[in-house]
Amino acid sequence: MRTTPDGYELDDDPARIQLDVVHAFLTTSYWSPGIARDVVERAARHSLVFGIYAADGAQVGYARVVTDRATFGWLADVFVLPEHRGRGLAKQLVDFVLAHPDLQRLRRFLLGTADAHGLYARFGFEPLEKPERFLSRSAF
Repeated sequence: MRTTPDGYELDDDPARIQLDVVHAFLTTSYWSPGIARDVVERAARHSLVFGIYAADGAQVGYARVVTDRATFGWLADVFVLPEHRGRGLAKQLVDFVLAHPDLQRLRRFLLGTADAHGLYARFGFEPLEKPERFLSRSAF
């Protein structure tokens, strides 16, 4: 756990994740509109999960990493609730995620974003060097 200068807590304890908060946000996000709660729960259960919590314990941010904890990681579902933005919490969350001991020395760490390229560039993320090597299979 880490505490920010303005009193928020960043934690990787899955027991603290408030799935109702996570689901409520994700169901309205551009990357997972209408996602079912059971899918959010299953995704969290099979990922490393990270939360941001206000002083009253309410969850205000989230991220998860799909990983084998040895060679590969996929950073997903990163958000900070709108009323808590502008405090640098997203930067602190990404820093906290990338510092996790199980995510060190991965050969490849990917993410997808439509609008936060600048945020992730600060942490060394860049466009795929050889995108022609990557394939995708959409929902089926």
